Parts: sequence; structure tokens; C-alpha cells
Amino acid sequence: MVHASRDFDVLIVGSGLAGLTAALQLAPTHRVGLLTKRALTDGASAWAQGGIAAVLDQDDSFAAHVDDTLVAGAGLCDLAATRFVVENAPAAIAWLRALGVPFSEEQGQLHLTREGGHSARRIVHAADATGAAVQATLLEHLRATPNITVLEQHTLVDLITSRKLGLAGPDRCLGLYALDAERDQVVALSAAHTLLATGGAGKVYLYTTNPDTATGDGIAAAWRAGCRVANLEFIQFHPTCLYHPEAKSFLISEAVRGEGGRLLLPPCAGGTRFMPGHDARAELAPRDIVARAIDFEMKRHGLDCVHLDISHQSPAFLHAHFPNILARCAGLGIDITRQPIPVVPAAHYSCGGVLTDLAGRSDLAGLYAIGETACTGLHGANRLASNSLLECMVFARAAAQAIAQAGHASQGRLVLPAWDDSRVTDPDECVVISHNWDELRRFMWDYVGIVRTDKRLERAAHRIALLQGEIAEFYANFHVSRDLLELRNLVQVADLIVRSAQLRRESRGLHFSRDWPRTSAPAAPTIVVPPTAKAFKP
Repeated sequence: MVHASRDFDVLIVGSGLAGLTAALQLAPTHRVGLLTKRALTDGASAWAQGGIAAVLDQDDSFAAHVDDTLVAGAGLCDLAATRFVVENAPAAIAWLRALGVPFSEEQGQLHLTREGGHSARRIVHAADATGAAVQATLLEHLRATPNITVLEQHTLVDLITSRKLGLAGPDRCLGLYALDAERDQVVALSAAHTLLATGGAGKVYLYTTNPDTATGDGIAAAWRAGCRVANLEFIQFHPTCLYHPEAKSFLISEAVRGEGGRLLLPPCAGGTRFMPGHDARAELAPRDIVARAIDFEMKRHGLDCVHLDISHQSPAFLHAHFPNILARCAGLGIDITRQPIPVVPAAHYSCGGVLTDLAGRSDLAGLYAIGETACTGLHGANRLASNSLLECMVFARAAAQAIAQAGHASQGRLVLPAWDDSRVTDPDECVVISHNWDELRRFMWDYVGIVRTDKRLERAAHRIALLQGEIAEFYANFHVSRDLLELRNLVQVADLIVRSAQLRRESRGLHFSRDWPRTSAPAAPTIVVPPTAKAFKP
């Protein structure tokens, strides 16, 4: 099927906080196309509970926020990137407040909470649903802003580059192909600048706090287009995901521990508090330490979960600070004012991604990556709580400024070739996709999870190679679907995670190997360089 090319000044893929911020920043001067593969509200940003870290208290300092980030990052954070994000945080919060985001206040002032790894109260939040509040506000402004064309139900297929089209001159991103699910057509979209804000890849694991959209689309597409990726072995497992058969991907905010929540063994294992035995900071230790401690205790005692108890706080306090968590648990028969919350670790955040500079620029001219899709150097080997929404905002604003300064490049007017699927047929056995998806997520959980070994990584790499062969054959011979595209991307990102983990012969931050338990010096990022990008399928 052939669909006419559409032309924009800027294409933004992803409608989370990073994508929406960039769109709103660019709309006054640029024609913006905003793609999202489902509805505008279906990304991970709206799920964020805790808040946004920023130095806003007179007793706090940029230096303290930087130091906390460096400590959590286990020596791998890029200092320039960390300072850049921390120093631009207050302006980002001021912009959100000016737009009307309803952040929580006490006595007319912003209420600042504290989370694990932070030495001060610096988390700006909207009760326990910060992401949803920010997302709703930005969407309200987006709908009232001209110059933004929203393309829902559009899944990124691949980036279009001048090299892949056989054009002379330096390689550059010219736009992309996207599957329009409503029309079941692949469309060509051209732009002078393309910005990937597609989020992470949590769905590569069996247990995750991420929404179903987190399939690593931007990371995989950038890799196929020739961009380097970095630090993908560092997958943050959130320590406290609600453990209940009816509670899919519901996390219990870091702020619950920040406000005094204690981790306990279940009564069958003694009911005692265990975090002080693992780290002097106890429940306020960084997430990787807490997740490994829970994993250790669960394996040691043969447990399905541990308990998080906040019942010593008053019901009024819990209603004020954690209304959504309280309501969700109550709906499952758990009264957190009197009972502990059953929790388990779950894949939560990718600290690595497409390698970028401080303006979000990738290796490929005209292509930017921001948010969880990118590796800016901020997070190092472990993300500090509430630095993720902050990074989305700071780098979205920086990328928008860089794009504005670059001007309206003429190559954005290039008429791109239509997608040709004349030599493919309808798939004969879609069950292959669902079976491969299930197999991938299970062996990634078993072999590339919280604790790793060389043998486990070898087993994962072997299975990934087999899946890649099957998926490549399926992709070459059948009409593409969203399920196929997501599986293709997840397997590619899984491959990059395993490759990165095999290259890191030490334990650092979120990467813990039984075969390499020591931390080496000096700290260095893991960078995986792609081969020459292959041509598009016919």
C-alpha cells in the first residue's frame, strides 16, 4: 500500500513528558509532528508517582544534589551532564508551575519530600501521582497549541537516513516510516529534525512496572540507523512493586520509604525488619541496594514477596500523601493504614540508551534522543530517585533550543520513497510472535535480572540469536504489525543489554555479577558501536 509522504520541521516520537515538553517548546516557531503508538496518555510518564528532584530549599544546594547523584551512580555519572541537569532543574519546575501543574503545597509553599539516596528534601510532587498531574497539564496546553499535528496509533518502523537511500554526502536522518494502525498502512514522514522520546524497554522483562508501550522502539531504531548506545546493562529494578495477582505493573512509590516505610519479612519468616543489616541507610539506600537486599531475602527464605509497612503513619497522613496507593491497595483488600503492603522488585528504568550530548544530539545528524531513550551520562550505573522526570524536562528544553538554533534545514522538504510491501503476504501464524515474546521476557528475567553470571548471559545470548533469526525471517516475508515491530525492537534491545553486560567485567551499581563481584577502577561507560546500517527491507 502507498501513502503520501507528510512533511514537518520536527518529528517527535513519543508523548511522555520529554516529547510533550519538546513539542510545546518548538511549536511557536516550528511545524511539529507528534507520534505516539497508542493514545497520548499511554506512556510511562503518567505512571510516575514520586516526583521531580530540584534544589528549591535554602538549606539545600546544587553541590549536594550533584553529590547525591554521583553517589547513586556508583562513580559512573558524567559530571558535566549531572551539573547541567541539576542547575537547570529550578527553571524546569518554574516552567511547569507557570503552566499550572498542581504541585502539592503546605502553608502556601511547595511541599518537598525526600526519597532514597537524597540528603535533603527536594522532591516536588503532586501527592503520589506527579506524572499524571504533569501529563494532564501539558496535554491541556498541547491541545490548545497550534502548529502541532498529533498522530496517535502510529508505531515507529524505522528511521530513514540519506545513507540508506543511497544519497551522497554525510549521513543524516531524513524522517521515518511509521505504521498507521487504524489504516493498517506504513506511512513515510519527513522532517529536518527527528527527536526520539520513546521511553525505555521494561517490557523486555517478565516483571516490570512499565506500561505495555515500553518496548525500546527508539533505542532499537537508532541502533539500526548507526547510532552508538551506552550503559544498557544498567537496568534499574524498582524495589517495591505491588505483589498481587490482580495488580499489573503497579509500583509503590519511593516516597513511601522516604516518609518512614519499613521493609519487613513476612510473619512466616519472622516478621523482622531487614534493611539495616544490608546498608547503614536502611530503607533510604539507593534502589539497587534495596532491590538486591529484597532479592537476597526472598531467595534465602523462599518467599514470594516481602512487606512494606507504613501503618505507623496516621490515616490522615496517608490519605493526604498517598491517596492513589491507598485506594489501589484498598481495592485489592489491603488496608495500608493497618496492614503492610506485599512487594517485589520489578524492572523499572533503563539507565542506558542512545548516546547523546548535552543538547540531545545523537551520532546521526538531524536525530535527537531524550528521556529514557537516551544515555546522557546523568544516571551512571544507577538512577537517583526522581531524577528521571527532571532529565526529561531539562534535555527536552535543551534539544528544542538546539533545533531552533539549527534553523529550518532544506532537506526536510525531500520527498521520501513510499514503503513498498508488494512482495510480502499476510502472516500465517501470529502465534509465533506471542510465543517468542513470552520466551524472551522469561529468559531475560531468569538470566539477565538483578543478579547475573557469565553462564547466564551466554545462555541469554544464545536464545536471543535464535529469536533474531526467526523474527528477521518473519519481518522480511509478512506484513508488519505493531506486535511484530515491538517484538523486533525488544529482541534488539535485549541483545544490546546482554552485549553490554558481557563487556562489563565488574559489579557496579545496577549490574551485579557473581563472577565479577569487585568494582574496578577507573569507572568507564560501556559503549556498543553498531555495524554499518543495513538497507531497508524492500
